Amino acid sequence: MTGRAHTIEIWFALHDGRVYLLSGGGDHADWVRNLLKDPTVRVRIGTQSTSAKARVLRAGTPEDRMARQLLDGKYQDWRDGRRLSGWARTALPVAIDLS
Repeated sequence: MTGRAHTIEIWFALHDGRVYLLSGGGDHADWVRNLLKDPTVRVRIGTQSTSAKARVLRAGTPEDRMARQLLDGKYQDWRDGRRLSGWARTALPVAIDLS
């Protein structure tokens, strides 16, 4: 963790007041290491910006599965009944609670 604020551009999905992300670098990605130390983040989507709390999702939970399906559906054309892409199966899911 650098302790310095920085901006990343990343694929995301919105659902029920949360932003879901997948870290292909797992918990080795700098942005994940930062949020593990301090879960307070700033999210900007388009021209809207807000402070929020981020958390890594627990493996095997319904929310974990949903996050993977949301992102794979949005960016890899996943549909019910199909196998998730390798990226969606192995990446680390993160939720940012906006409310």
